[in-house]
Amino acid sequence: MNHPITALVIMGVAGCGKTCVSEALCQLSGATAIEGDTFHPAANIEKMSAGIPLNDDDRAGWLDSLCDELRRVDSQGARPVLTCSALKLIYRERLRSALPGLGFIFLELTPEVAADRVSHRPGHFMPSTLIDSQFATLESPVGEPLTLALDASNHSVDELAIQAHRWWQENGLRAV
Repeated sequence: MNHPITALVIMGVAGCGKTCVSEALCQLSGATAIEGDTFHPAANIEKMSAGIPLNDDDRAGWLDSLCDELRRVDSQGARPVLTCSALKLIYRERLRSALPGLGFIFLELTPEVAADRVSHRPGHFMPSTLIDSQFATLESPVGEPLTLALDASNHSVDELAIQAHRWWQENGLRAV
């Protein structure tokens, strides 16, 4: 391992449980949650709400904002936990450039489970019709450094948070 893990990204397709796992993990670890969706510009939200998938250009400014927020939270001495789909390697590399020792928790699940969860999620801008495009875009991070894959189809939020917390502790979680 090159660096201890000082911050995390909870990643995966829509409906994998990023926000819920992040909140539970932050409660266990005392880390600071960063909800990636709140950094989307209005144009991105309008596009997704209309059922149009984002492209690399749409995500560029959003990823830059997330990098800035990771650095800001870290500079305050806190441990950031960011929720972000981070579907492509180039997106993850951009996030890694923000902080050395950035780890990733990949919440894996099936397209069927993702579609079911998103279709029952009230008030979110991401429609279930975009699930297929997310899976088509997804480049699995399995095998990348500082990355843990967890089965989000068959484990509860609490189980996933506990597994993520244990892994973080084993790989550099620092006390604040």
